[in-house]
Amino acid sequence: MDCSRCLSPVPDVAHFCHRCGLDLVPGDQRGQRRFALAPDEPVASFALISSIMPREAGRHPQTYRTAFTITLVAALVAAIFGAMPIAVLIAAFAIPIVYITYLYDVNLWEDEPLTVTGLAFALTGALAVVFTLLWTRALPLTSSLRAPDGSLLAGPQWSTFLILAILVPVVGEIIRQLGPVLLAARPQFDDLMDGLTFGVVSGVAYACFDTLVRHWDLLTGGLLTPEPAQFASLVFLEGFIKPLVMGTATGLAVAEFSGLGKGYDGFTPRYFAAAALAIGANVLYSTGIYLLGYVGAPSVALALQVLWGLVVAGVLILRLRTVLHTGLLEGALESAARDGEAPGTEMGFCVRCEMPLLPDSAFCSACGVSVRAWAKAPAMVAAAGAPPGEAPPDADAPVATDAPAQPETDEEGQS
Repeated sequence: MDCSRCLSPVPDVAHFCHRCGLDLVPGDQRGQRRFALAPDEPVASFALISSIMPREAGRHPQTYRTAFTITLVAALVAAIFGAMPIAVLIAAFAIPIVYITYLYDVNLWEDEPLTVTGLAFALTGALAVVFTLLWTRALPLTSSLRAPDGSLLAGPQWSTFLILAILVPVVGEIIRQLGPVLLAARPQFDDLMDGLTFGVVSGVAYACFDTLVRHWDLLTGGLLTPEPAQFASLVFLEGFIKPLVMGTATGLAVAEFSGLGKGYDGFTPRYFAAAALAIGANVLYSTGIYLLGYVGAPSVALALQVLWGLVVAGVLILRLRTVLHTGLLEGALESAARDGEAPGTEMGFCVRCEMPLLPDSAFCSACGVSVRAWAKAPAMVAAAGAPPGEAPPDADAPVATDAPAQPETDEEGQS
């Protein structure tokens, strides 16, 4: 039979079209329920790993889920017992370290680790330190709202509000996009998911160094009198919610810069709309954090700030999943419409369900996972035991690693 969407011939037993990803089962509409990167999840889901680590969604996301959980628990335990230097350090570096590990695992830097980590992490981190020092030390404002006894020092001030809720988020978002945009403009990094990932790592790098500068007094203050609720809320807000808000917002914008198909789209109206969304989300986050800091006791204020941050991060994650899902389906359909151009692999096996892949597949016809979600070719070839230095015919195409080994043959074809 033929796919009703892209008109490609598909086997009668296929659940999904291997070229455009259309769900072929009547009454089971993929666009409403199944996420292209993780078909067992709906598109409208708050699943974090499959959203910000798209190339690991179909392989072993539980590894990164466990890493995030361990670091979160370690930071919260340290905060509860008053060991704030340890808690702040763990919270600041937890997500960046896990994310850089993810970049290595999926070979996202295309054997250029210095370029990727330099532009996506180090450049953003250095600029974040300079900018945060500037507005926290040089400008006439204080980010502390309360005296040591917990009483409010003053009410909201317009000058402080404009700096904290408008200037800092806008300039910060511009800083976070510099390195990822430079990377996404390179031919080997022009994929939609590459742009997304570079944006996320830049966002978490900015959050990391911003946290270190703004809470330097906690890093150098030694052990403090335990205030479990207040310290735990602060660590969770600064070390985990803030990086997610900044990372997903920047990732959305840079993903639109990369665009669909071959080559990057550049500074198109879609990019500027996504950049405006990213700036708007950061302004909303910062506005809520600033104003809620004046509500009730310190522990109550921090709890409300955490809830507000979760709301903003949740909205961004939902938007991110929609962009990824739509981009993968539209990109596959566009590719299927071009004669002789296929985004997928030769005959192999799906890394998620281990079923055979049809030639030139963009999606697994059995489970529906996007082939583009797999790790990039050099890392996957190494994992499969390929000879060192041997590259696949198409460096941008993923390689199936679960195919059974074939017996060696001699020159006459005998095993």
